[in-house]
Amino acid sequence: MCGLLIGEGIYLWPRLHESWKNLTDIHWGWVAACVVAEAVSLSGFGRMQKQLLHAGHVEVSQRRSLSVIYASTAMSVTLPAGQVFSTGFTYRETRRWGASPIVASWQLAISGVIAAVGLALLGFAGAILAGGSASPFTLIFSIGGILALFWAGHYATRHPTRIDAVVRWCVARFNAIRRHPADDGLQQVRDMITQLESVEMRRRDAVLTTLWAVIHRMGDVACLGFACLAVGADPRLAGVLIAFAFGKAVGTIPFAPGGIVYVDATLIASLTSAAGLPAAQAVAAAFVYRGVSFILVAMVGWVVFLFLFRGHQSGGLESDVALERAEAEQMRKNRAG
Repeated sequence: MCGLLIGEGIYLWPRLHESWKNLTDIHWGWVAACVVAEAVSLSGFGRMQKQLLHAGHVEVSQRRSLSVIYASTAMSVTLPAGQVFSTGFTYRETRRWGASPIVASWQLAISGVIAAVGLALLGFAGAILAGGSASPFTLIFSIGGILALFWAGHYATRHPTRIDAVVRWCVARFNAIRRHPADDGLQQVRDMITQLESVEMRRRDAVLTTLWAVIHRMGDVACLGFACLAVGADPRLAGVLIAFAFGKAVGTIPFAPGGIVYVDATLIASLTSAAGLPAAQAVAAAFVYRGVSFILVAMVGWVVFLFLFRGHQSGGLESDVALERAEAEQMRKNRAG
């Protein structure tokens, strides 16, 4: 980590000394606004996670949901292969809250889809506001994809008999290829479907999930915009949206923890070319934004982890095994009943 920070310093130094005046004349009120906006963003993500789990009949407080968001974000942006650790940590904690393996995995998958769709929509909006051309298929595909997922989940819970018939046919065909008995593995698949049927994504859940997802993304975008204002810049809204979308998209490439160096380079280039900032101000704005959304969030996240979750990890394997056995026994009782 220290080596990556040194590398970032070497990369930024030719521009950073030109930006020193912007940083020394920084408007601390806007920096405070950055911190508040990022806190709102993470709170929105916690609410979105809470709402998705509620659809799976798993009730969790906002405090517990938000603490997992902070801790998992710290893992994601600071550890090598941090996204893997972050996903595993979130999965295990949601299982501790009572989510079945399928519901816990469903929540993670839907959260990822919503994040990707939101990013695509922000890029689309930025391109339109900038006066550029953007394919309407991007918008249609993004919104249509997430609506299709919600509809599929709703259909599965309302028509279990039809779903069972389709599952039985698919398992039989798969076993015919393997030359196994037609019902081999059918009960295991049915158990998974039963867990998935517990998810009831009602209209209210879908609306609230979308609302919290918007708040999450808009809070993060506002943090970047406030960072530009903090260094005295006057950015174009379209450019801020484009810079944000590009930075987040590049940040998904797991070259280095937190996307150090290449995310910063993307932000600086995008703020300069799309938002109209001079190079010195773009460097200073990226420095402020990353200081809040990356360094500060990581510090808070690790403090939360050490105080709330460190004890969970020592007995994690034993508790997971016990939980799996209890669920398997409950399924056997349900089938016997």
